Amino acid sequence: MHGTIDGFSYGLVTPLVAYLMACLGGALGLRCTTRSLLVSHSRRPAWLALGSAAIGSGIWTMHFIAMMGFSVDQAPIHYDRPMTFASLGVAVVMVGVGIFIVGYRGATGTALFTGGTITGLGIASMHYLGMAGMQLNGTLEYNTVLVACSVVIAMAAATAALWAAGQVRGFLWSVGASLVMGLAVTGMHYTGMASLSVHVHTTGAPVVGDAPTGLVAPMLIGPLAFLLLAGVVVVLDPMMIMGGPAQAPVEQKPGVPAHPAVRHATAHPSPPHPRRHQDRRGVRTPQNR
Repeated sequence: MHGTIDGFSYGLVTPLVAYLMACLGGALGLRCTTRSLLVSHSRRPAWLALGSAAIGSGIWTMHFIAMMGFSVDQAPIHYDRPMTFASLGVAVVMVGVGIFIVGYRGATGTALFTGGTITGLGIASMHYLGMAGMQLNGTLEYNTVLVACSVVIAMAAATAALWAAGQVRGFLWSVGASLVMGLAVTGMHYTGMASLSVHVHTTGAPVVGDAPTGLVAPMLIGPLAFLLLAGVVVVLDPMMIMGGPAQAPVEQKPGVPAHPAVRHATAHPSPPHPRRHQDRRGVRTPQNR
């Protein structure tokens, strides 16, 4: 028989908290991506890696906070531990690939499309891999059209967010982009959940796995602590708030000065003016009188 699905067991609490976590991860990740465009190539990988981990942790935390409010009548839900951890790893790695492409190739044209597509697929993969780790006494069935819509939403949101990060227009611009990204990612999650139906088995073996309160809640501590640490790094960096130059910095290369040498004018003393010698022949002295 079909089970009755309730995605809002705690009312609007879980959707709102999930949205805020998606916005937080997006804001930190986009600011780190923006920062990477303002530094030399030697420091760029560190900022891009931090941004990838922030976005991946944010969307993973968003997903499982939202799942805390998900329930199926007559089918207690448990989670497979390896699959749940794998969903976090997939999110960070695939988002990282997309961000590194944009970080090194620029947020325009083919690079933006490729990076946004890979990042969006990473978000969708995290969602459905996390759903595959959900164990219950029943069978999960999905509506293909709604699943496709959720994937398109994820790719469009990721592309728009990466484009905004590449504009380097200051802190408020990234905050606005993160709010839009959080809305799109949360919308993608609930679109995917709307495609789900559960066929509950009346008989069957006991469900194995960890209960949500015993696995997901403790697992959220790690990503939340990381997001807090990433937030401290972003806040303490002055260029995060003040913005940066519109052009990329000049890199130091062997034998090439970092800045063009400025030729200072040397003050040369002006040559002495030749003294005008008076024509003594035209000067009358008392002896010539």
